Amino acid sequence: MTSSGLRKSLDVVAAIEAAKGTIVLLAGFGLLGLLHRDLHVWSSEIVEHLHLNPARKYPHIFIDLMSSLNDRRLWLMAGMALLYSTIRFAEAYGLWKQKIWAEWLALVGGCIYLPPEAYAIYQKATVIHVSALVVNLVIVLLVAKVLLQKRKTKQTQ
Repeated sequence: MTSSGLRKSLDVVAAIEAAKGTIVLLAGFGLLGLLHRDLHVWSSEIVEHLHLNPARKYPHIFIDLMSSLNDRRLWLMAGMALLYSTIRFAEAYGLWKQKIWAEWLALVGGCIYLPPEAYAIYQKATVIHVSALVVNLVIVLLVAKVLLQKRKTKQTQ
């Protein structure tokens, strides 16, 4: 792959990271929208609206999970979402600006996801699990190639 091809590929990775940051940031704002609400009633209404049986396994888990949330936990989760999205936005910016620290962050960040994704496939192979593994593996290999290419260029100078 040519240098300009790698550059364009890193721009795609940057866009993916920015999109992940945006989605998580929006989810964090959504959590703040749940503050000061009776989440047991709210989750029961959602289950009823979707015509699900609240006694079944997954609707029951959802209702129990929502019932266990309080304002402090919601603030904590929203803060974690803000932290995560800030890291993703910084990574995207650094990749667009061709910063070496961002490339290392993308490499390490991508590698962190590989074992859980492989384990998820081991447990139950689904299109989503396999797709997530393939996308992260491609990102890791791409960023590793960019870093190796930069290292070779630096050594020849």
